[in-house]
Amino acid sequence: MPRFGAIRRDDLIRSLRHAGFIGPEAGGKHPIMTKGSLTIHIPNAHRGDIDITLLKRILRQAGLTREEWEHL
Repeated sequence: MPRFGAIRRDDLIRSLRHAGFIGPEAGGKHPIMTKGSLTIHIPNAHRGDIDITLLKRILRQAGLTREEWEHL
């Protein structure tokens, strides 16, 4: 169950896979993950965590609420 806050990229990908997304795959400048016809962009690997602001944008793209995220 990921907490709602800064998160490592690997943990983000693992949690999104648990939510049914496939990937990441090459998608131009940023990797993408897909779930049916829904496509979300994942940040490139870098040092440090993904901050809460970017996590909120990713979850909005993924159609996940904060409560759904915390119960994965």
